[in-house]
Amino acid sequence: MNKVLNVSAYHFVSLPDAGALREPLLHRAEALGLKGTILLAGEGINLFLAGEPHAVRELLAHLRADPRLAGLEAKESWSDTVPFRRMLVKRKREIIRMNHPAIQPAAGRAPAVDAQTLKRWLDQGHDDAGRPVVMLDTRNAFEVDQGTFEGAVDWRLARFSDFPQALQQHLSELRDRTVVSFCTGGIRCEKAALVMREAGLAQVWQLEGGILKYFEETGGEHFRGTCFVFDERHSLDGQLAPARAVHG
Repeated sequence: MNKVLNVSAYHFVSLPDAGALREPLLHRAEALGLKGTILLAGEGINLFLAGEPHAVRELLAHLRADPRLAGLEAKESWSDTVPFRRMLVKRKREIIRMNHPAIQPAAGRAPAVDAQTLKRWLDQGHDDAGRPVVMLDTRNAFEVDQGTFEGAVDWRLARFSDFPQALQQHLSELRDRTVVSFCTGGIRCEKAALVMREAGLAQVWQLEGGILKYFEETGGEHFRGTCFVFDERHSLDGQLAPARAVHG
């Protein structure tokens, strides 16, 4: 039971040699018996992996041995079986597509709020300065339908690259509030927070580690439903257990 370690991680950092990293990384991952997907781009790395715990951690250690990836942080969950069918390493233009070249997360992050602080804000109904908190879901509409934070703003995005245009349409609704952008693991809400700051919103935060880290540290309080994940587990509950296995 729950013998397979699943990890998701991303790191925005300049990787001009992303293409050259692909083949050696694929061979190492396959040799370790891992399955999942690793995306490499000039702006960084994004990965979803599953396998024997020692093998997953060995690959993470290998990645972190590169000084550029030393800050790679992984979110862990467990399952009975490997939820991926094969091992892929792909070279991409962006590790999360937004089509907004001015946004360069590797050059500087937007402020982040950790899970425990966010829970406290939601418990008390405002941030520490007394401002109302707006939870902004940056995921696609079908993901939001599986579950989201209570009262979260949902712009019914068909794809993440629609976010900049949707922001311009709703910008006035977010002014003078504390906006916390969130997504599954943190990568989309990080770019979204930078776009909002670029648009002139002063009180913008990204949820550090996304919903999965929030589940890990809080058990999912203030979240309704389950979190959709892009693998064969389909969605996870607040205890990071496959929802179908628990509720099906």
